[in-house]
Amino acid sequence: MKNERGKVWLGAGAVVVNSDGKWLVVKKKYSGLKGVWSIPAGFVQYGETADEAALREVREETGIHCIVTGMVGFRTGVIRGEVSDNMAIFACRPINEHQPIRIQEKELYDAKWLSVNELLTCGEASVMLQEMASDSLIRHQLSKNDGINPGDWFQYTSYRVFFNK
Repeated sequence: MKNERGKVWLGAGAVVVNSDGKWLVVKKKYSGLKGVWSIPAGFVQYGETADEAALREVREETGIHCIVTGMVGFRTGVIRGEVSDNMAIFACRPINEHQPIRIQEKELYDAKWLSVNELLTCGEASVMLQEMASDSLIRHQLSKNDGINPGDWFQYTSYRVFFNK
């Protein structure tokens, strides 16, 4: 699968926060995030926007259906001097707070709702997750704007922008 992506990768992740302020986190069975708490995330697929990919990844990994409320960050890096690895990170909230978590057993050890304090003190959160939790970034998100049309010339089938309002 990595070869199909070429040397420029775009991923999407979701910081899903419920009305109690708890974050939906997952423990992956693979990669550098193996066995540590992180946000649901994965690669953007052909024909979808980054925010659509974030929602799909949350749904696939946990069974939780969400809506995007904004964008909280963008992570970018270069792997071994040749692969551009990028991730758009979106703020989300669950549509149904009582929906049970159903983990994707092929990819995950576990998924659960944890408070910010639990994330900061558990000793098992990824570096990025610790940074996000300690910064209260959810309060500083970029707003999602669906009603903008850049012009028919571009022929977008899905289009949205995220700005600081």
